[in-house]
Amino acid sequence: MQTLEKTMDLQNGLQLPLMEEFYTIQGEGNYTGCAAYFIRLGGCDVGCHWCDVKESWDEKLHPLTSIETIVSNAKQNGKLAVITGGEPLMWNLDALTRSLKEEGIKTNMETSGAYELTGFWDWICLSPKKTKLPTQSVYDAAHELKVVIYNHNDFKFAEEQASKTNTKAILYLQPEWSKSEEMLPFIIEYVKNNPKWRISLQTHKYLDIP
Repeated sequence: MQTLEKTMDLQNGLQLPLMEEFYTIQGEGNYTGCAAYFIRLGGCDVGCHWCDVKESWDEKLHPLTSIETIVSNAKQNGKLAVITGGEPLMWNLDALTRSLKEEGIKTNMETSGAYELTGFWDWICLSPKKTKLPTQSVYDAAHELKVVIYNHNDFKFAEEQASKTNTKAILYLQPEWSKSEEMLPFIIEYVKNNPKWRISLQTHKYLDIP
């Protein structure tokens, strides 16, 4: 019975597999430099080979945590929450985001967009991956499109993804961290030649913070 209740709570988003939560500075995209409370949920089947949090992939490794606990912790750490993963849209995020907003906390999300959109969002960062493309609901709702550039083929992928994303979204190219030195000069030239794009850097890694 207890297992069934947990399953129902997970399906309804009342409990979520919480990998970690921490207060830091957002290092990427439109909110770069802003204080933010990160809520990292476990579970991901997108499988990026260069993922820097592969330990997040198996949701069974991370304890189911009530959204009351998550929101209570977030309330003590600023007014901006970033829901990330893993792939957060594997889970129903309606209840979590509603509760955060009721406490006056802005809700931002970083997602590959591989699952249908749930939740109530102030900002959605869509970072699509070739292995599992976004759903139309996320293309339509994204506030920014952030494409990670690992090799030269990714510029073509970026343009393909931009053509599918709503026209109001801010467009970012971001070098994959291990390839930054190699690819950043090409990204700079690409943005100069295609000024609809902006450059995003993982500034938190330069600052040596989480």
